[in-house]
Amino acid sequence: MNRALTLQDVVVAGIAVAAGLVLALLLRVLLRWLAKQALRTQWIGDDIIVDVLRTLAPWSAVAGGVAVAAAALPLNHQVGHTVNQVLTAFVMMTATFAAARVISGLVQSVAQSRSGVAASATIFVNITRIAVLAIGFLVILQTLGISIAPLLTALGVGGLAIALALKDTLANLFAGVHILVSKTVQPGDYIRLSSGEEGYVRDINWRITVVEQLNNNLVIIPNAQLAGTNMTNFSRPEQKLSVTVQVGVAYDSDLEHVERVTIEVADSVMKDVSGAVPDHESAVRFHTFAESRIGFTVILGVGEFSDKYRIKHEFIKRLHERYRAEGIRIPVPARTVSLQQSAETVIPHQRASLDALPDRPGPTG
Repeated sequence: MNRALTLQDVVVAGIAVAAGLVLALLLRVLLRWLAKQALRTQWIGDDIIVDVLRTLAPWSAVAGGVAVAAAALPLNHQVGHTVNQVLTAFVMMTATFAAARVISGLVQSVAQSRSGVAASATIFVNITRIAVLAIGFLVILQTLGISIAPLLTALGVGGLAIALALKDTLANLFAGVHILVSKTVQPGDYIRLSSGEEGYVRDINWRITVVEQLNNNLVIIPNAQLAGTNMTNFSRPEQKLSVTVQVGVAYDSDLEHVERVTIEVADSVMKDVSGAVPDHESAVRFHTFAESRIGFTVILGVGEFSDKYRIKHEFIKRLHERYRAEGIRIPVPARTVSLQQSAETVIPHQRASLDALPDRPGPTG
């Protein structure tokens, strides 16, 4: 210390710290109100600015109060310099975390807008967050006077060993990036793998892809396996798709009448049932002279893959009811089995039966 500590120094330091805390509280309340106002606007920039300030401004006010308190106290040069460095590092660390959250949020918003769904692709979010935090950490070290050249050299030398040790992890990481960049699969798509797994892609992170099945079970697939397997994406190039229903009518049916009635039922389903495509042009295509019926295919339109079950369910119910009302018969396959026995098989059987009978006395004259 350059001089002795007095009561006035303590009071001034306490007032400075208290002022910093009060200012931080006021800033927090003000910025919370501004955040609500920013949500009402269509411009996303004000939300980002307020989000940064909500983290950075209150802690900066606290750090400022502590800095004023330290300046008011009779500290020597070395202690004062140390306090200033600690406060500077604290503010820079706070700014780094705020920047990481905001930038990763922007990346997530862009990923969601590109995929058109509410799911997330956390692989880009995680990479962005790690990159921002790493850059901020290096800047803090450089500000504190710590040389980062040896650290970078050590990271470069150890990078090869780390890459060899994390070969599978890095393969999954780059496979996930490749999948998202190529846009073959995006969160929200409905996919089916050649191994049989199918469902909605809920997330693609740095190692795995999470697929949610229709029964709400989760299938965890490594990114490298997903990139290297045959896969059907039912949501690309568009979510709307056609589904077919196989139907058959009796040979004595009026096919023109059958076609007209079937299309009427299909059109009503397209207009009434949720998940159908109202402007879809339903079609009937006769294709087979089967053993007991004339087979045909009805083509329906659905909004996405999972809707097809509900659409087919409603269509079959309504078509069955309409066919009964119109007298259109859907035949049941019948089989006629004819059993015949030749004389060579019947006579020995009868002869064996006669031999087994007891002897009877002949008629008396």
